[in-house]
Amino acid sequence: MDDYLVGVLSNIGVVSFVALSAYLLLLTGAISFGQQAFFAIGAYAAGVATALWGWPLAAALALGAAVSAAAAAAVGLPTLRLHGLYFAVATLAFAEMVRLLFELARYQVEIDGELVGPNGADGFRGIRYIFEHDLGPLQFLALIYGLLAAVLIGFMLMERSRLGVALRMVGEDEVLASLNGIAVARLKILAAGLAGALAGLGGGLYAHLTTYVEPRMFDVMLGVHSLAYGLIGGLGTAFGPLVGVLIDIGLLESIRPLAGYRMIVFGGLVALLLIARPRGLLDEAAVHWLQRAWRPRRRP
Repeated sequence: MDDYLVGVLSNIGVVSFVALSAYLLLLTGAISFGQQAFFAIGAYAAGVATALWGWPLAAALALGAAVSAAAAAAVGLPTLRLHGLYFAVATLAFAEMVRLLFELARYQVEIDGELVGPNGADGFRGIRYIFEHDLGPLQFLALIYGLLAAVLIGFMLMERSRLGVALRMVGEDEVLASLNGIAVARLKILAAGLAGALAGLGGGLYAHLTTYVEPRMFDVMLGVHSLAYGLIGGLGTAFGPLVGVLIDIGLLESIRPLAGYRMIVFGGLVALLLIARPRGLLDEAAVHWLQRAWRPRRRP
């Protein structure tokens, strides 16, 4: 497989985690512009674990997901009563605070005569785990999509469970969900923690894919895009955000004449779809129609 194609597919897979993170919050009616913060926390935590502490990759990715989940739950507690624009601004403010903190953070260790670790605005270099352990691009690509497949299976199981129904009920009407016996506050904190874990896992994979991260990579545009992927692809299924990622990175980035106008085209596409299909391409009605179309017909 061509190296460029492997790189694009890897990028699509990694970004899908943060897209699914924003999608999970959208199910509860929460619009977050701050999922890039947990993506960054996971990237730095997993990078430090392998590059500085010598941890295996699996443990490092688990650490990144756990730390991001804890941070997301901690943010969810004080923002429980915020809705709509107020919640969106609060998450954006938190994300910018995290980015600025990483610009100040310095934690370096000398390894083989070279300083390795986060160095403020200069970034975090030397995350060489995949090279030191002879993990080729195709192998790492398989790891990314293996984890992504596991996450999608988890979403599919959740959609068929009481938890999935409860999440969508909270997203439709919190008061009605509460009257039906759903612990809305606990459910929203759980969703925030799970969303943070997804973003953190993607961040850990991203750090090891690029071998270098810096605070500027986790700016507000990453948060806007992660939110837009679900709005474009659709909120009827977890495959919706993946469709959004494929349209942006897979399609728009691959069309060379649009390279300089990608942001304009992407923004225009989001605006048009929000008018024509407010719940995205794969909204609940589209998913229901597809399920009926694929369901085998019973013989009389």
